[in-house]
Amino acid sequence: MKKIKFEISFFVGLFIVANAFITNASFAAPSQKEIINTYSDIALAGYEDSLKTAEALKSAIDDFLKSPTEDTLDKARKAWVSARVPYMQTEAFRFGNAVVDDWEGRVNAWPLDEGMIDYVTGDYDIGAEENELYVANIIATKKFKLSGREIDASTITKKLIIEVLHEAGGVEGNVATGYHAIEFLLWGQDLNGTKKGKGQRPASDFNVKSCTGGNCDRRIVYLKIVTDLLIEDLRWMIKQWGPQGAARATLLAAKDNEAISAIFTGIGSLSYGELAGERMKLGLILHDPEEEHDCFSDNTHNSHYYNALGIQNVYLGRYKRIDGTVVSGPSISDLVKATNAEADSNVKKAIDASMSVLGLLKKRAETTEAYDQMLAEGNKEGNDVVSNGVQALVKQTKELQRAIAVLKLKAIDFESSDSLDNPSMVGKDY
Repeated sequence: MKKIKFEISFFVGLFIVANAFITNASFAAPSQKEIINTYSDIALAGYEDSLKTAEALKSAIDDFLKSPTEDTLDKARKAWVSARVPYMQTEAFRFGNAVVDDWEGRVNAWPLDEGMIDYVTGDYDIGAEENELYVANIIATKKFKLSGREIDASTITKKLIIEVLHEAGGVEGNVATGYHAIEFLLWGQDLNGTKKGKGQRPASDFNVKSCTGGNCDRRIVYLKIVTDLLIEDLRWMIKQWGPQGAARATLLAAKDNEAISAIFTGIGSLSYGELAGERMKLGLILHDPEEEHDCFSDNTHNSHYYNALGIQNVYLGRYKRIDGTVVSGPSISDLVKATNAEADSNVKKAIDASMSVLGLLKKRAETTEAYDQMLAEGNKEGNDVVSNGVQALVKQTKELQRAIAVLKLKAIDFESSDSLDNPSMVGKDY
């Protein structure tokens, strides 16, 4: 994804001049170290919760594979949805921390060219032009060619999935691991387009005694491996945020407010280029359900909502764990408030507005129509709900820009998206 440098407009400049010396004298600014430790503690708690829910997912999948019925499949699917709640909040740590961004592709890469993993039906041509594995169906294929080299896939192994299949041939759509690979295996293709319905893979696709879809034994192995890999990856990330972890240490060693800038980079990039742009506006422009984040399960409304909640968590320095306890401490909100209380208030109002609008989107998806239906061309009401979310996130980002200016931080590169900054290019680049 491209990056652009956000320039503070003349209007923002006037805002700074008018408010630079308006401070809350009774409110002491927290130190960078205090803010980093809160931030790191929240990251640690979020990844720990992600691991706990991933372990619950593994348990549900194990139960399903022992007794592959529609009931046990439904329980595994519900466990997957639950596992997304804490993980999506952790994406607020992604863009500001290389250790997270470099790792993220193993656990949450999307969109996924599902034809590489398993059977697909219908007029499936995703990635056909640039991806030689777009319908490779590794679960059914024991030998295949990649860049002219024959690959032995007679046994599905961790090494085959990680070292050969994941992003095979340099194609980002060849996603072989992570939440979305598991999602596809549990739900199967969503063949409904922008009409009602999600993936409807039958439980019998995992029943070796009365197998549908073929190769049930290999499909079982693949699902077990990618679920175990998700847990391994989350355990590794937890270590990075522990008391002696590399992610925490890197931030604590930073100077000249570099760590504060990293925190803003993470939430600003998620707010603007990633969530408002690539995950929402792009699909709205194209009216394309393939641009839906959790496309097999129709869980995208939750992913968007919890992404936004993760931004709020980081700004306020407060995270509610899955057990109900709260991790909190000095935050960038406190820092902005000590410098300019009005700027901090404006950021918090904008974040509250985003949470409210995305809450309405979430409610609509749960009561009226799924997110992919909202994207449909001609569905003005649904389109407007998504568009309102985009607009709220863009306004939120502008308030974050003003807070950055108030703190006199160096210019920050936020992730960008053609869908927001150059919509005329959409359909040419995508």
